[in-house]
Amino acid sequence: MLTSKPINSKARDKSRPLVSGKAVLIAIALVYLLLVLFIPAVAVFYEAFHKGVGLFLKEASTREFLHSVQLTLIMTAIALPLNTVFGLCAAWVIARNQFRGRALLISIIDLPFAISPVVAGLMIVLLYGRNGWFGPLLNSIDFKMIFAWPGMAIATIFVTMPFVAREVIPVLEEMGADQEEAARTLGASNWQIFWRVTLPNIRWGLLYGVLLTNARAMGEFGAVSVVSGGIVGRTQTLPIFVEHAYKNYQTQAAFGAAAILALLAVVTLIFKEILERRTNHVHR
Repeated sequence: MLTSKPINSKARDKSRPLVSGKAVLIAIALVYLLLVLFIPAVAVFYEAFHKGVGLFLKEASTREFLHSVQLTLIMTAIALPLNTVFGLCAAWVIARNQFRGRALLISIIDLPFAISPVVAGLMIVLLYGRNGWFGPLLNSIDFKMIFAWPGMAIATIFVTMPFVAREVIPVLEEMGADQEEAARTLGASNWQIFWRVTLPNIRWGLLYGVLLTNARAMGEFGAVSVVSGGIVGRTQTLPIFVEHAYKNYQTQAAFGAAAILALLAVVTLIFKEILERRTNHVHR
């Protein structure tokens, strides 16, 4: 005759604190996310649209607003391809070679992660400003870097420099060089090896790095703000427009621009999640 074994009360009592502890940690995480992320995001969209979509569209059609959007897209269009090419070249050199100074090169690439964007902007001013190291040379050829789009482009390139390289390096290291060496043995050129062997294997890591670079370029404020001077209708990107409009009590315009930046962030997160799932699926 089968008899049921009595439930071990000690084991049951030990499991209860564990479950309750998990519940407390989950609750703390949810409350933290609500206070820091979800509620502020909802507040931005509420302030942008609670007076009607018509007023939002009116503010979004002003010359200053459109110019800030245009300038943001231009800065992103400059920084994105340059840092993509640089990131690929740097990742290839670092992942495929062992050389003296390799750790130093990696540290230099990671420098924008460690330096405050405001400090980066001041560095650019000290180098290319009127009284900077290269200021006299630039003045002699009548080329303006500070308070103009070239300086803003350099600032954007600097803060977005590491993302592609940092995403591609571990993928190349995990991939190894066996397939590339086999293709080279079969007579493939370096260009053919890159397009037909290397790029298909690193494409998801590369796209992830490009996505992060794009998001950072569009949302960068600190370095670009220092270099640009925030001149209305000339050197205001969208994040700088938000700060300027809010300081001048143009709350509807400020929250409208902030809502657009938030929507861009949401789109970035969606693509990021898709790429992460696709990358995990490929690794399996």
